[in-house]
Amino acid sequence: MNQQKEKKNIILILLTIFIIVSVFCIYEIYISYKGLIVNNYCIKTNEISNNSNIKFAVIGDLHNYEFNDDNQVLIEKIKKQHPNLIFIAGDMLNSDSENSDIVICLVKKLVKIAPVYYALGNHEFDYIKNRDSRLVGKIENTGAVVLENKYKDIIIKGETLRIGGMFSYAFGKEDKVDKKTMDKNVYRFLEEFQNTSNYKIMISHRPDSFIFGNASEVWDINLIVSAHNHGGQVVIPFLGGFYGGDQGYLPKYTHGVYNKGKMKIAITSGLSSNLKKLPRFNNRPEIMIIDINGEK
Repeated sequence: MNQQKEKKNIILILLTIFIIVSVFCIYEIYISYKGLIVNNYCIKTNEISNNSNIKFAVIGDLHNYEFNDDNQVLIEKIKKQHPNLIFIAGDMLNSDSENSDIVICLVKKLVKIAPVYYALGNHEFDYIKNRDSRLVGKIENTGAVVLENKYKDIIIKGETLRIGGMFSYAFGKEDKVDKKTMDKNVYRFLEEFQNTSNYKIMISHRPDSFIFGNASEVWDINLIVSAHNHGGQVVIPFLGGFYGGDQGYLPKYTHGVYNKGKMKIAITSGLSSNLKKLPRFNNRPEIMIIDINGEK
């Protein structure tokens, strides 16, 4: 009788543990898609005037997701931050999305808040190739600026910034910056982009484009703004992100602002992920807000 009672107690305990773990996992997946947060970062530099402050919002990796009707909660959260600029770091739709309506609707509303600069991700490139070659034109028709191996010199609060965008790797064979092994157009673009004394920001969907080899030591760029790695997708307590693109498992660069060579690399954990793959876990969707403060 006692043995039977013990077995029932063990089964009850195991069932209780299973239910608790299941509820916890469901909750963590839920808030990793619905629990939109704003994370603030401050970067100090002597490249802009003392007491100057330029604020920009960084979003990426929406993957055609909607937080609510027309992503209004996302729009309102960005609006409340009063950014001077908004940077979109790619993968806002999926390569197999039926259309670009969600993205275009969002960007139309964001340009009413602040100037929008949009750099393409791998999903945009695949979508353009396989679905709709007019995507870039549609984005530009909203009033946003699409940057792919291009840059703009802009003036914000009396400060001149150089804003660029590129998807390609900033290095050649063996992860080395080498004119002979790099795409000629990319090499030429980066040489031209860095040729200024103004503060330089590059929107590059993959942080991987600059973190490998000696790219961060060779190219003179103040700040790289990226997405792509989804904060590691599944965030393991005490270990961090589980997977990060070209970095593989347990990647080092997934979320936050890092010092690397001559540059700082700001990586947003993004807004969502491709639902056909491993779901986000313990990894809330993020609007990254960066304040650039002058120290001259």
